Amino acid sequence: MTPKSSVERVRAALLAAGHPDTVTEFPAGTRTAADAAVAVGCTVAQIAKSIVFRAGDRAVVVIASGANRVDAAKVAAVLGLAVRRADADFIRDQTGFAIGGVAPVGHLAPPLIVFDRDLLALHPIYAAAGSPSHVFCTEAETLVRITGAPVADVRQDG
Repeated sequence: MTPKSSVERVRAALLAAGHPDTVTEFPAGTRTAADAAVAVGCTVAQIAKSIVFRAGDRAVVVIASGANRVDAAKVAAVLGLAVRRADADFIRDQTGFAIGGVAPVGHLAPPLIVFDRDLLALHPIYAAAGSPSHVFCTEAETLVRITGAPVADVRQDG
């Protein structure tokens, strides 16, 4: 799948949810939360990174603050399922996105989603838009509404 079609899938999902088209391309790249923060001009915490786990054959996408490491045990407790890190092939097959471009919306197969409560204190936030060089601007409450994700403490302590 080409990055353009991935980006268009995200754009379509946002528009279908009533979200304005805020997708922006940053040719220098936004592969990591730190890269995205520099490109956008915000704090790393304001980057809503998508960390993908797997629960059996199902993708679990944790939308987390770029400043946080995600605690898999907390994610498992929220979902009531055992989760483990997903590899690049699983991520691409299940979400339709490459690592560095996994968006919170527009997945090939509907994932289980968990939303990091720390993002609720940040305005605005920015998330990957389907490629390692595209992001979109949104508000945390809007992203929770669009994804239907439960809000939880997923930050790794210490």
